[in-house]
Amino acid sequence: MHTGKNYTFKEVILWTRRDIFLLLFIAAIPTALYQAFHWKWLTLPWLPIALLGTAVAFVIGFKNNASYDRLWEARRIWGAITNYSRSWGIMVKDYVTNHHAKNQISEDALRKIHLTLYNRHFAWLTALRYQLREPKQWEAINLAHNREYRDQWFRVEEQENAMSDAIKPYLNTDEYNFVMSKTNKAAQILMLQSVHLRELLEQGYIEDFRHMELEKLLVEFYNQQGGSERIKNFPYPRQYASLNLWFIKIFVALIPFGLIQEFAKMGDEFIWMTIPFSALSGWIFTTMERIGETSENPFEGSANDVPITSISRNIEIDLLEMLDISHELKPVQIQNKILV
Repeated sequence: MHTGKNYTFKEVILWTRRDIFLLLFIAAIPTALYQAFHWKWLTLPWLPIALLGTAVAFVIGFKNNASYDRLWEARRIWGAITNYSRSWGIMVKDYVTNHHAKNQISEDALRKIHLTLYNRHFAWLTALRYQLREPKQWEAINLAHNREYRDQWFRVEEQENAMSDAIKPYLNTDEYNFVMSKTNKAAQILMLQSVHLRELLEQGYIEDFRHMELEKLLVEFYNQQGGSERIKNFPYPRQYASLNLWFIKIFVALIPFGLIQEFAKMGDEFIWMTIPFSALSGWIFTTMERIGETSENPFEGSANDVPITSISRNIEIDLLEMLDISHELKPVQIQNKILV
Protein backbone atom coordinates (compact mmCIF):
# COMPACT_ATOMS: atom_id res chain seq x y z
CA MET A 1 0.00 0.00 0.00
CA HIS A 2 1.36 3.40 -0.94
CA THR A 3 2.30 5.04 2.32
CA GLY A 4 4.42 7.79 3.77
CA LYS A 5 4.38 10.96 1.70
CA ASN A 6 1.67 11.73 -0.83
CA TYR A 7 2.08 11.03 -4.51
CA THR A 8 4.09 13.80 -6.14
CA PHE A 9 2.68 15.59 -9.18
CA LYS A 10 5.50 14.11 -11.25
CA GLU A 11 4.52 10.57 -10.23
CA VAL A 12 0.88 11.19 -11.14
CA ILE A 13 1.86 12.61 -14.53
CA LEU A 14 4.16 9.66 -15.24
CA TRP A 15 1.46 7.21 -14.18
CA THR A 16 -1.14 8.79 -16.50
CA ARG A 17 1.10 10.03 -19.32
CA ARG A 18 -0.41 7.65 -21.87
CA ASP A 19 -3.85 9.08 -21.13
CA ILE A 20 -2.51 12.62 -21.42
CA PHE A 21 -0.98 11.98 -24.85
CA LEU A 22 -4.18 10.36 -26.07
CA LEU A 23 -6.34 13.20 -24.74
CA LEU A 24 -4.17 15.80 -26.43
CA PHE A 25 -4.46 13.87 -29.70
CA ILE A 26 -8.25 13.54 -29.39
CA ALA A 27 -8.60 17.27 -28.73
CA ALA A 28 -6.22 18.26 -31.51
CA ILE A 29 -8.19 16.59 -34.32
CA PRO A 30 -11.45 18.61 -34.19
CA THR A 31 -9.57 21.78 -33.26
CA ALA A 32 -7.29 21.50 -36.28
CA LEU A 33 -10.20 20.68 -38.58
CA TYR A 34 -12.11 23.70 -37.28
CA GLN A 35 -9.27 26.21 -37.42
CA ALA A 36 -6.99 25.02 -40.21
CA PHE A 37 -9.60 23.55 -42.57
CA HIS A 38 -12.39 25.98 -41.63
CA TRP A 39 -14.92 23.29 -40.74
CA LYS A 40 -16.99 25.79 -38.78
CA TRP A 41 -19.89 23.40 -38.44
CA LEU A 42 -17.74 21.08 -36.29
CA THR A 43 -19.08 22.30 -32.94
CA LEU A 44 -21.64 21.27 -30.36
CA PRO A 45 -23.45 23.38 -27.76
CA TRP A 46 -21.75 23.12 -24.38
CA LEU A 47 -24.90 22.61 -22.28
CA PRO A 48 -25.71 18.99 -23.29
CA ILE A 49 -22.02 18.06 -22.96
CA ALA A 50 -21.96 19.56 -19.46
CA LEU A 51 -25.09 17.59 -18.54
CA LEU A 52 -23.43 14.42 -19.79
CA GLY A 53 -20.33 15.27 -17.73
CA THR A 54 -22.47 15.63 -14.61
CA ALA A 55 -23.98 12.18 -15.17
CA VAL A 56 -20.55 10.66 -15.78
CA ALA A 57 -19.24 12.26 -12.59
CA PHE A 58 -22.01 10.57 -10.60
CA VAL A 59 -21.20 7.21 -12.16
CA ILE A 60 -17.49 7.62 -11.38
CA GLY A 61 -18.32 8.57 -7.81
CA PHE A 62 -20.47 5.45 -7.43
CA LYS A 63 -17.72 3.21 -8.75
CA ASN A 64 -15.01 4.79 -6.60
CA ASN A 65 -17.15 4.45 -3.47
CA ALA A 66 -17.78 0.78 -4.24
CA SER A 67 -14.09 0.19 -4.95
CA TYR A 68 -13.08 1.87 -1.70
CA ASP A 69 -15.58 -0.28 0.18
CA ARG A 70 -13.87 -3.40 -1.23
CA LEU A 71 -10.47 -2.04 -0.18
CA TRP A 72 -11.64 -1.06 3.28
CA GLU A 73 -13.37 -4.41 3.86
CA ALA A 74 -10.12 -6.18 2.92
CA ARG A 75 -8.18 -4.03 5.38
CA ARG A 76 -10.69 -4.79 8.13
CA ILE A 77 -10.42 -8.52 7.43
CA TRP A 78 -6.65 -8.43 7.79
CA GLY A 79 -6.94 -6.29 10.88
CA ALA A 80 -9.15 -9.04 12.33
CA ILE A 81 -6.59 -11.67 11.28
CA THR A 82 -3.96 -9.72 13.21
CA ASN A 83 -6.11 -9.57 16.34
CA TYR A 84 -7.16 -13.23 16.21
CA SER A 85 -3.56 -14.27 15.54
CA ARG A 86 -2.38 -12.54 18.70
CA SER A 87 -5.23 -14.21 20.58
CA TRP A 88 -4.13 -17.53 19.13
CA GLY A 89 -0.60 -16.84 20.35
CA ILE A 90 -1.52 -16.19 23.99
CA MET A 91 -4.10 -18.98 24.13
CA VAL A 92 -1.71 -21.58 22.75
CA LYS A 93 0.99 -20.41 25.15
CA ASP A 94 -1.26 -20.41 28.25
CA TYR A 95 -3.81 -23.15 27.42
CA VAL A 96 -1.50 -25.96 26.31
CA THR A 97 -0.02 -27.06 29.65
CA ASN A 98 0.66 -30.07 31.85
CA HIS A 99 -2.24 -29.19 34.14
CA HIS A 100 -4.57 -31.95 32.88
CA ALA A 101 -1.97 -34.09 31.13
CA LYS A 102 -2.02 -37.86 31.48
CA ASN A 103 1.74 -37.96 30.99
CA GLN A 104 3.44 -34.74 31.95
CA ILE A 105 6.30 -33.51 29.81
CA SER A 106 9.10 -30.99 30.27
CA GLU A 107 8.76 -27.26 29.70
CA ASP A 108 11.00 -27.57 26.66
CA ALA A 109 8.70 -30.20 25.18
CA LEU A 110 5.70 -27.92 25.81
CA ARG A 111 7.49 -25.07 24.08
CA LYS A 112 8.05 -27.33 21.08
CA ILE A 113 4.30 -27.98 20.93
CA HIS A 114 3.63 -24.24 21.18
CA LEU A 115 6.14 -23.54 18.44
CA THR A 116 4.63 -26.24 16.20
CA LEU A 117 1.19 -24.62 16.53
CA TYR A 118 2.73 -21.20 15.90
CA ASN A 119 4.66 -22.37 12.84
CA ARG A 120 1.58 -24.00 11.39
CA HIS A 121 -0.21 -20.68 11.82
CA PHE A 122 2.64 -18.92 10.00
CA ALA A 123 2.26 -21.50 7.22
CA TRP A 124 -1.45 -20.62 7.02
CA LEU A 125 -0.69 -16.91 6.74
CA THR A 126 1.89 -17.63 4.06
CA ALA A 127 -0.39 -19.89 2.04
CA LEU A 128 -3.27 -17.43 2.31
CA ARG A 129 -1.29 -14.42 1.13
CA TYR A 130 0.15 -16.41 -1.79
CA GLN A 131 -3.34 -17.53 -2.79
CA LEU A 132 -4.63 -13.96 -2.58
CA ARG A 133 -1.78 -12.69 -4.75
CA GLU A 134 -2.43 -15.18 -7.55
CA PRO A 135 -3.19 -13.22 -10.75
CA LYS A 136 -6.76 -13.00 -12.02
CA GLN A 137 -7.73 -12.07 -15.55
CA TRP A 138 -9.80 -9.06 -14.50
CA GLU A 139 -7.22 -7.45 -12.20
CA ALA A 140 -5.83 -4.02 -13.08
CA ILE A 141 -2.25 -5.04 -12.33
CA ASN A 142 -2.29 -6.81 -15.72
CA LEU A 143 -2.58 -3.46 -17.50
CA ALA A 144 0.62 -2.10 -19.04
CA HIS A 145 0.84 1.13 -17.04
CA ASN A 146 0.35 -0.69 -13.70
CA ARG A 147 2.88 -3.40 -14.50
CA GLU A 148 5.36 -0.75 -15.55
CA TYR A 149 4.88 1.18 -12.31
CA ARG A 150 5.27 -1.97 -10.19
CA ASP A 151 8.39 -3.15 -12.02
CA GLN A 152 10.00 0.26 -11.64
CA TRP A 153 9.16 1.07 -8.01
CA PHE A 154 8.59 -2.07 -5.93
CA ARG A 155 8.63 -5.86 -5.79
CA VAL A 156 5.97 -8.26 -4.51
CA GLU A 157 7.40 -11.33 -2.80
CA GLU A 158 4.47 -13.59 -3.66
CA GLN A 159 4.85 -12.84 -7.37
CA GLU A 160 8.57 -13.54 -7.45
CA ASN A 161 9.02 -16.57 -5.17
CA ALA A 162 7.27 -19.95 -5.08
CA MET A 163 4.68 -20.72 -2.41
CA SER A 164 6.22 -24.16 -1.91
CA ASP A 165 9.54 -22.64 -0.83
CA ALA A 166 7.86 -20.12 1.49
CA ILE A 167 5.72 -22.70 3.31
CA LYS A 168 8.33 -25.44 3.66
CA PRO A 169 10.22 -24.06 6.72
CA TYR A 170 7.04 -24.06 8.82
CA LEU A 171 5.84 -27.65 8.32
CA ASN A 172 7.29 -31.10 8.83
CA THR A 173 7.80 -33.31 5.78
CA ASP A 174 4.52 -35.24 6.04
CA GLU A 175 2.44 -32.11 6.58
CA TYR A 176 4.25 -30.29 3.78
CA ASN A 177 3.61 -33.10 1.27
CA PHE A 178 -0.03 -33.32 2.37
CA VAL A 179 -0.65 -29.57 2.06
CA MET A 180 1.12 -29.20 -1.29
CA SER A 181 -1.09 -31.94 -2.77
CA LYS A 182 -4.26 -29.94 -2.03
CA THR A 183 -5.98 -27.17 -3.98
CA ASN A 184 -6.79 -24.78 -1.13
CA LYS A 185 -3.63 -25.11 0.90
CA ALA A 186 -4.54 -22.51 3.51
CA ALA A 187 -7.79 -24.29 4.36
CA GLN A 188 -5.98 -27.62 4.75
CA ILE A 189 -3.41 -26.11 7.10
CA LEU A 190 -6.19 -25.00 9.45
CA MET A 191 -7.58 -28.53 9.27
CA LEU A 192 -4.17 -29.83 10.42
CA GLN A 193 -4.33 -27.40 13.34
CA SER A 194 -7.69 -28.84 14.35
CA VAL A 195 -6.37 -32.41 14.15
CA HIS A 196 -3.44 -31.46 16.38
CA LEU A 197 -5.75 -29.80 18.92
CA ARG A 198 -7.86 -32.95 19.10
CA GLU A 199 -4.73 -34.99 19.78
CA LEU A 200 -3.70 -32.59 22.54
CA LEU A 201 -7.21 -32.88 24.03
CA GLU A 202 -7.01 -36.66 24.04
CA GLN A 203 -3.57 -36.52 25.71
CA GLY A 204 -4.81 -34.08 28.34
CA TYR A 205 -2.59 -31.13 27.44
CA ILE A 206 -5.78 -29.10 26.96
CA GLU A 207 -9.21 -29.73 28.45
CA ASP A 208 -12.67 -29.37 26.90
CA PHE A 209 -13.22 -25.67 27.54
CA ARG A 210 -9.79 -24.65 26.28
CA HIS A 211 -10.15 -26.92 23.28
CA MET A 212 -13.45 -25.24 22.34
CA GLU A 213 -11.92 -21.77 22.68
CA LEU A 214 -9.01 -22.68 20.43
CA GLU A 215 -11.35 -24.28 17.90
CA LYS A 216 -13.42 -21.08 17.88
CA LEU A 217 -10.30 -19.21 16.79
CA LEU A 218 -9.77 -21.67 13.95
CA VAL A 219 -13.37 -21.03 12.87
CA GLU A 220 -12.63 -17.29 12.90
CA PHE A 221 -9.55 -17.87 10.76
CA TYR A 222 -11.76 -19.76 8.30
CA ASN A 223 -14.23 -16.85 8.35
CA GLN A 224 -11.55 -14.28 7.62
CA GLN A 225 -10.04 -16.46 4.92
CA GLY A 226 -13.48 -16.78 3.34
CA GLY A 227 -13.94 -13.01 3.45
CA SER A 228 -10.61 -12.50 1.71
CA GLU A 229 -11.45 -15.11 -0.92
CA ARG A 230 -14.83 -13.49 -1.54
CA ILE A 231 -13.16 -10.20 -2.45
CA LYS A 232 -10.39 -11.91 -4.43
CA ASN A 233 -12.58 -14.22 -6.49
CA PHE A 234 -15.56 -11.94 -7.14
CA PRO A 235 -14.58 -8.97 -9.33
CA TYR A 236 -16.24 -5.59 -9.32
CA PRO A 237 -19.31 -6.20 -11.55
CA ARG A 238 -18.41 -5.67 -15.19
CA GLN A 239 -21.73 -4.05 -16.05
CA TYR A 240 -20.66 -1.13 -13.85
CA ALA A 241 -16.96 -1.09 -14.66
CA SER A 242 -17.24 -1.49 -18.44
CA LEU A 243 -20.16 0.87 -18.99
CA ASN A 244 -18.55 3.47 -16.75
CA LEU A 245 -15.40 3.32 -18.88
CA TRP A 246 -17.37 3.75 -22.11
CA PHE A 247 -19.33 6.70 -20.68
CA ILE A 248 -16.03 8.40 -19.89
CA LYS A 249 -14.66 7.72 -23.38
CA ILE A 250 -17.76 9.21 -25.01
CA PHE A 251 -17.65 12.27 -22.76
CA VAL A 252 -13.92 12.83 -23.31
CA ALA A 253 -14.39 12.61 -27.09
CA LEU A 254 -17.18 15.23 -27.00
CA ILE A 255 -15.41 17.78 -24.79
CA PRO A 256 -13.39 19.51 -27.54
CA PHE A 257 -16.48 19.91 -29.76
CA GLY A 258 -18.12 21.94 -27.01
CA LEU A 259 -15.05 23.94 -25.97
CA ILE A 260 -14.29 25.02 -29.55
CA GLN A 261 -17.46 27.06 -29.61
CA GLU A 262 -16.75 28.60 -26.22
CA PHE A 263 -13.20 29.67 -27.09
CA ALA A 264 -14.33 30.90 -30.54
CA LYS A 265 -16.46 33.50 -28.74
CA MET A 266 -13.23 34.97 -27.35
CA GLY A 267 -11.58 35.27 -30.75
CA ASP A 268 -9.80 33.08 -33.29
CA GLU A 269 -6.48 33.31 -31.45
CA PHE A 270 -8.03 31.51 -28.44
CA ILE A 271 -9.39 28.51 -30.35
CA TRP A 272 -6.16 26.55 -29.95
CA MET A 273 -6.69 26.75 -26.19
CA THR A 274 -9.31 24.06 -26.77
CA ILE A 275 -6.56 21.43 -26.89
CA PRO A 276 -4.98 21.88 -23.42
CA PHE A 277 -8.29 22.60 -21.67
CA SER A 278 -10.00 19.60 -23.26
CA ALA A 279 -7.08 17.39 -22.27
CA LEU A 280 -7.14 18.77 -18.71
CA SER A 281 -10.88 18.21 -18.33
CA GLY A 282 -10.67 14.70 -19.75
CA TRP A 283 -7.60 13.90 -17.63
CA ILE A 284 -9.51 14.58 -14.41
CA PHE A 285 -12.22 12.10 -15.38
CA THR A 286 -9.87 9.40 -16.70
CA THR A 287 -7.64 9.70 -13.62
CA MET A 288 -10.60 9.34 -11.28
CA GLU A 289 -11.60 6.24 -13.24
CA ARG A 290 -8.08 4.89 -12.84
CA ILE A 291 -8.15 5.53 -9.08
CA GLY A 292 -11.27 3.39 -8.79
CA GLU A 293 -9.74 0.76 -11.06
CA THR A 294 -6.66 0.39 -8.85
CA SER A 295 -8.81 0.03 -5.70
CA GLU A 296 -11.14 -2.68 -7.02
CA ASN A 297 -8.85 -5.62 -6.24
CA PRO A 298 -7.03 -5.03 -2.93
CA PHE A 299 -4.96 -8.24 -3.12
CA GLU A 300 -3.61 -8.04 -6.68
CA GLY A 301 -0.14 -6.77 -5.75
CA SER A 302 -0.45 -3.11 -6.77
CA ALA A 303 0.83 -0.02 -4.98
CA ASN A 304 -2.65 0.52 -3.48
CA ASP A 305 -3.05 -3.00 -2.08
CA VAL A 306 -3.66 -4.05 1.49
CA PRO A 307 -0.07 -4.79 2.66
CA ILE A 308 -0.67 -8.44 3.53
CA THR A 309 3.02 -9.36 3.31
CA SER A 310 3.89 -6.77 5.91
CA ILE A 311 0.94 -7.71 8.13
CA SER A 312 1.92 -11.39 8.03
CA ARG A 313 5.52 -10.59 8.93
CA ASN A 314 4.45 -8.44 11.88
CA ILE A 315 2.18 -11.23 13.16
CA GLU A 316 5.06 -13.70 12.97
CA ILE A 317 7.34 -11.34 14.89
CA ASP A 318 4.69 -10.74 17.56
CA LEU A 319 4.04 -14.43 18.17
CA LEU A 320 7.70 -15.45 18.25
CA GLU A 321 8.38 -12.76 20.81
CA MET A 322 5.45 -14.02 22.91
CA LEU A 323 7.40 -17.28 23.28
CA ASP A 324 10.59 -15.30 23.82
CA ILE A 325 12.16 -16.99 20.81
CA SER A 326 15.12 -15.21 19.25
CA HIS A 327 14.75 -14.43 15.56
CA GLU A 328 16.24 -12.31 12.82
CA LEU A 329 12.95 -11.23 11.27
CA LYS A 330 12.47 -7.55 10.55
CA PRO A 331 9.32 -5.70 9.50
CA VAL A 332 8.87 -5.52 5.74
CA GLN A 333 10.72 -2.47 4.45
CA ILE A 334 8.93 0.31 2.59
CA GLN A 335 10.02 0.36 -1.06
CA ASN A 336 9.88 3.85 -2.57
CA LYS A 337 7.01 4.84 -0.25
CA ILE A 338 5.18 1.55 -0.95
CA LEU A 339 4.46 -1.09 1.69
CA VAL A 340 3.55 -4.53 0.28
